[in-house]
Amino acid sequence: MSTLHPDSELMDLLDRIAAQDDSALKRLYERTSSQLFGLALRIVRNRDAAEDVLQEAFLTIWRSAGSYRASLSPPMAWMGLIVRSRALDALRKRSSDRADLMNELDDDMAQTLEGDSPNPMDAADASEQAFALHHCLGKLESKQREVVSLAYLRDQSHGELAEQLKLPLGTVKTWIRRGLEQLRACMARYA
Repeated sequence: MSTLHPDSELMDLLDRIAAQDDSALKRLYERTSSQLFGLALRIVRNRDAAEDVLQEAFLTIWRSAGSYRASLSPPMAWMGLIVRSRALDALRKRSSDRADLMNELDDDMAQTLEGDSPNPMDAADASEQAFALHHCLGKLESKQREVVSLAYLRDQSHGELAEQLKLPLGTVKTWIRRGLEQLRACMARYA
């Protein structure tokens, strides 16, 4: 199976998981857990909470593998959304301050969706945009990517980021500004 394209291998594993193949779940965990754990850790900022998030995410993957559609998103993007969702749930439980922010985010997302189920064109557009964003973020320098990601995922101010990362405020502002400029330019190529 190692000669397959990584997405093909992951899609095959998800198909096998949908058929309740627990060895496929083990293999999927081995292949993807470190990346998904890193995502969870970046969001919840607590190792124990990130481990819980990862466990819940893999339970969801086990239960929902049959609903995965390769035509809508790459496997890592689909699993990343599950991890992100579980991590945001954990943040909601941990912090009442965050609950208001998440409710606003949910309201914003609900306003952008036309109905309970997206139409296929919207799903395809979202998948393409997610791929483009992932690709464009990958082109940023690691520190720039970290600062932009933290600002987006945690809705932190420049001052909060500077304090957290122990960097000068001007550096954080410059990295965010330049990172966003590079993202805009890169994303424009996909528009």
